[in-house]
Amino acid sequence: MKSGGIMMGRTRLISRAASICLVSTLALFCMAACQKADTNKEPKTGVAAFYDGRNIKWIIPYSPGGGYDEYARLISPYLEKYTGARVDIYNMPGAGGLRGNNELFGAAKNGLTIGSINGSAMVTNELAEMRGAAYKISEFEFLGRIVSDTRVLVISLDSGYETFEQIWDAGEDVIIGATGLGGSTYVDAVVAKEAFDLQLKIVHGFDSSSVLRQAMLRGDIIGSWGSWGSALDAVDEGRHRVVLQSGIERSADLADVPTAFEMAEKTPDPERTRAILTAWESLHKVGRPVAVPPGTPPERIQFLREAFAKALHDPELIAKAEKSGRVIRYASGEEMTQLVEEAMQMPDNIKQFFVSAVKGQL
Repeated sequence: MKSGGIMMGRTRLISRAASICLVSTLALFCMAACQKADTNKEPKTGVAAFYDGRNIKWIIPYSPGGGYDEYARLISPYLEKYTGARVDIYNMPGAGGLRGNNELFGAAKNGLTIGSINGSAMVTNELAEMRGAAYKISEFEFLGRIVSDTRVLVISLDSGYETFEQIWDAGEDVIIGATGLGGSTYVDAVVAKEAFDLQLKIVHGFDSSSVLRQAMLRGDIIGSWGSWGSALDAVDEGRHRVVLQSGIERSADLADVPTAFEMAEKTPDPERTRAILTAWESLHKVGRPVAVPPGTPPERIQFLREAFAKALHDPELIAKAEKSGRVIRYASGEEMTQLVEEAMQMPDNIKQFFVSAVKGQL
């Protein structure tokens, strides 16, 4: 019995040793295969090698939860895919987007800092020579545009108003919220107020579109201007309603909502109103671009532009964007430079109107 037990023990030891040997052999085989695969991979060179494994800082000039933040978090995994770098989101709210855009403009010129820009607000801030604007929008190097939004006037269902005409004829102050003085939601509100002679009280200082929506739900404000993409969920959920949209033609998603251009025909001076709205529309076309600081090496700008274009045309990203109600309307970096130039070239009288609007003088 004793010798049998010894034999059984030896058999188990031999089996265990054989198993360990087999596992070790398999592990070595896998390591060799992986090394062979790595050897077969074409090594990255040039600019691609520079970005491989690096960290890219993406500055968002608004607080988390708003449209700019949501777009960046949607796109960043795909920008990582096509750059080989890790993308970190940095929210820097303040002064209607000025703080974040100033930070971007003065960032290191190494191609490792990018930022989202509120195009229309930054153009008007520069035209108005706003205090605190330490940038020149035409000097940014654009990677491209994420989207050019339809702008909408959204109101609470509990506001007591159902149409834009009712707000127009209110005969009392209608409280409209906005982000910082000079931000796009503020400029939109002032443009509408002046173009249509609305009796509005514009309250500014909200950090983002999500904070504005919360204020509407609490009843602190009646409504606010913003992008259709940011308003979509609340409208679909039956919490808010759209009563007016920007643009010359109605958006397919907003077929029952009048455009500002349609309403212009009902004003005392339609020609002047259309001139204001045309300049307003050119600002909206600038949309939401992404840029790097001036002075960034040209080869890195080109690499990032190509990666950005690939990311925004990635079928998986497009499907996710559609599912979340976030439209992608890409424009190249070169196209963005042209759109900014066009937006800056307003007739003097219309330019003065927007300057006064941004400065809170209207």
